[in-house]
Amino acid sequence: MKKFSQILLLTVLSLVTNLTFAQTADDVINKYFEATGGRAKWAALKDVKATGKLKVPSQGLELPMVMLQKSPNKQKMTMTFQGKEIVQPSFDGNEGWNTNFMTMKPEKMEAEDSEIMKQDTDFPDAFWNFKEKGFSITLEGEESIEGVACHKIKLTKKPVKVDGKEEENFSYYFFDKENSVPVMFRSVGKKGQMKGIAIESFLSDYQEVNGVFLPFTINQKMNGKVMASVVIEKIETNVNVDDKVFAFPQN
Repeated sequence: MKKFSQILLLTVLSLVTNLTFAQTADDVINKYFEATGGRAKWAALKDVKATGKLKVPSQGLELPMVMLQKSPNKQKMTMTFQGKEIVQPSFDGNEGWNTNFMTMKPEKMEAEDSEIMKQDTDFPDAFWNFKEKGFSITLEGEESIEGVACHKIKLTKKPVKVDGKEEENFSYYFFDKENSVPVMFRSVGKKGQMKGIAIESFLSDYQEVNGVFLPFTINQKMNGKVMASVVIEKIETNVNVDDKVFAFPQN
């Protein structure tokens, strides 16, 4: 009987611990949306246009760029290089495409890559309605990111196929414990030369745009080295972006 009571106690404690764990993860996300404007303001976002510069330190490049996002899950990034527009990438909600650097012509992504983009394109936010999309979150403890104490949240999405094989699809997000905003997220490359390599995106310079706080600087690092930076100069919301903008050009 004593052994049974001990087992029962451990089981109850385990259930309570797991419940608290899940609630804590949800609490971090709820605080995030609250701190950045509230869910009503986020729900009002239909599209976003960001204008700024893309910097590639290793090549000494600084290119004008425009990023467009629209519900549900459409996105497009256009850069200007030597007077020519380069799309890297565009996604219309079902199919993705890029500008081929060799031919400077639009080129559709492989079907598998488009499916990966469908999973990874989140508007207005990766955590927005994540449960309805079949995603899950867990709190993985705390971690210091460049001196900032953060909650570490693991976001797990539906598996994706990579080279014909189903693989897990997850990322780690680090939320500033004091300000409740993400300061970095870490993902792993899924294909090609980037496969298996950790990619860290650092978010900073949060500013208010029509009631929602958004990051205006994004630094992408690999092995601690900045590979690319996006410096946003202006963000506009609900500008009625035409769906045709995201579609693969027919001519």
